[in-house]
Amino acid sequence: MLKTVCLAFFVTIALCACQQAQTVRSDAPALTLLPQPATLERKPGVFHLRQGAALIVDAHNAEAAGIAKRFADLVAQTRGLHLDVRPFGDAGNAHDAIVFSFDPRDTLAPSGEGYEIAVDTDRIRVNAREAKGLFYGSVTLWQLLTDDTTPATRIEVPQMHIVDAPRFAWRGAMLDSARHFQPPEFIKRFIDQLALAKLNTFHWHLTDDQGWRIEIKRYPKLTSVGAWRKPAGAAGTDENGQPVRYGGFYTQDEIRDIVRYAAERYVTIVPEIDMPGHMQAAIAAYPELGSIGDAPVVSPDWGVHPYLLNVDDSTFEFIDHVLDEVVDLFPGPYIHIGGDEAIKNQWKASPRVQARMRELGVADEKALQGWFIARVEKHLTERGRRVVGWDEILEGGVPANAIVMSWRGAQGGIEAARAGHDVVMAPSPDLYLDHYQFKNDPAPGRPDARTLADIYAFAPIPSGMDAAAAAHVLGAQANVWTEHMRTNARVEHAAFPRLDALAEVLWSPASTHDWTSFAARATTQEARRRALGAEPAPISMPDIVDASPLQRSSRTLGQCSGKLVLRLEDDAPSNGDRAIFEVDIFDPCWLFKDAPLDGIAGIAVTVGQIPYNFQLAGDVANIVPRPAPSSPNGELLVKLDSCTGTTIAKLPLDPALASPALTTLSAPLPAESGAHDLCLVFAYRGVDPLWVIDNVQLVRTK
Repeated sequence: MLKTVCLAFFVTIALCACQQAQTVRSDAPALTLLPQPATLERKPGVFHLRQGAALIVDAHNAEAAGIAKRFADLVAQTRGLHLDVRPFGDAGNAHDAIVFSFDPRDTLAPSGEGYEIAVDTDRIRVNAREAKGLFYGSVTLWQLLTDDTTPATRIEVPQMHIVDAPRFAWRGAMLDSARHFQPPEFIKRFIDQLALAKLNTFHWHLTDDQGWRIEIKRYPKLTSVGAWRKPAGAAGTDENGQPVRYGGFYTQDEIRDIVRYAAERYVTIVPEIDMPGHMQAAIAAYPELGSIGDAPVVSPDWGVHPYLLNVDDSTFEFIDHVLDEVVDLFPGPYIHIGGDEAIKNQWKASPRVQARMRELGVADEKALQGWFIARVEKHLTERGRRVVGWDEILEGGVPANAIVMSWRGAQGGIEAARAGHDVVMAPSPDLYLDHYQFKNDPAPGRPDARTLADIYAFAPIPSGMDAAAAAHVLGAQANVWTEHMRTNARVEHAAFPRLDALAEVLWSPASTHDWTSFAARATTQEARRRALGAEPAPISMPDIVDASPLQRSSRTLGQCSGKLVLRLEDDAPSNGDRAIFEVDIFDPCWLFKDAPLDGIAGIAVTVGQIPYNFQLAGDVANIVPRPAPSSPNGELLVKLDSCTGTTIAKLPLDPALASPALTTLSAPLPAESGAHDLCLVFAYRGVDPLWVIDNVQLVRTK
């Protein structure tokens, strides 16, 4: 019923948005609000907000007082203008002041997230039905005060009237803290940045094959063992030849503090404990949880791992105890239990799992996963929580109350919604922020860029979905997977401003969406973020231009087949900047297209070696065999015109073997005329290490 009321309200304000009154002069400066409010009526005149002005708030409402204090802190931090927060029981006659107040009117959205702002010549009033609406109103008002972030002792605020509420209830972002641990201070900063975009859901990916990040008192090895790994390659050994211990975890006290911090900003945290797959770190800590009886290490690899929890009663006792502690730490209504990428080879190979299937009368391993999820869901329902799972949970039958998070494109969400399940859209690659955002993005990540414009064009309701199914779409979220985000700065670079684009898609009426307007407003929004110490990516970047037609960098070389191209970071040095290589991990082979060979006497190629730390499951069949080397340690081959053409140079790898750092190899080239494609491919035995190219330089005759 509540959803129906909210949708009806949204339709009303969306229609109003199309008729926004613009009664101000035509040269009035544009407002840089983001997300765009549902309705905004501008009027002539301004309110002058002065240093020391009163910010009046209900003296008897602690939540409202906290919102007012945090708003005043934001204004002081970004503009240097200080407000005098005053509790006042009746602020009806306040002048030259900002007033935060509560108003029970239905027009302020029954969802509680709606608000109203009235700017007159003598005061600014922010009204809402509930505290979370008051918070979102304070965010909009802060944006009105920060069209620029230079220090000020007086700010002119145009007269206007805003009535606003969100389009969707679930407006989220997922952060993967399992692949790389981010400290609690950064998690809080990330939550701050979400809240200032009016995103209200923080999906926290806390466990995976590469690390277990949440303290569980009953099972201390989950963090003493499972939270730490030895990185692959050179990064796994220090300068003294000793193994590096890499990782970290959040204590329960730290988690409680983060949960409190998020709640003050009206962000719900949805913790994820992924199962039955993505559990290698837990099985490394407690091998008896596994299906085949071995004791793996916490994985230093990326990709799809084979380790699954077994289905013994003792393992479900472990799961229940873990989830009980998770429930106690996270008071929100949702617990995410994963369910994705659980390849069934270990279950098929395990006599004890097969015996259990016969005992249960389960037809196959997909049905066993459905039984597994249903058992976990039952326990969480008894604890008053609602299960969220990735769309694979549909394959084995899914409990009726479970929320399906559609990541393998939109189809899983469509099917789930048609079957009556609530859905969160989080499709790959559309909303996967580990894809870089410009062709010349300096950060590592996945190819097939997902630009700011791509995110802004995302449709939360897929085309072809009927109204009944669309009513089950709670909203959407973007996912920040961090395999290639070793630093906090890279997380922010990947997340923002793209999350601002998604925020407007999910908050603002579709009728108000306009890319040109958004791009202009996003520039100001990112200046606000930088004023708060964040490090968003720029809105745009110039194209890459090689220094010379005789040179190609890793990013401007072509790929021979482009099966699975990644932009990967070197594993050395241990400190400081590292090189970034663009490489096809199935077919590491590069093309120097239209190489001008007139007068060229030689070639110099800067190469590196990185660990082949990829778990590929069935995709291992896609690896293209390397040419057989003609020397014990292998060589880089240069072929003329095509990858089946004549080999015109061999560059032995021997000089590069002694160091994990970059090495430049060189060789003469035979005289050629005109422009030719050059194919560069390594000939060596095995796949580890992965030899990569950083730069190619053609050398002229002296």
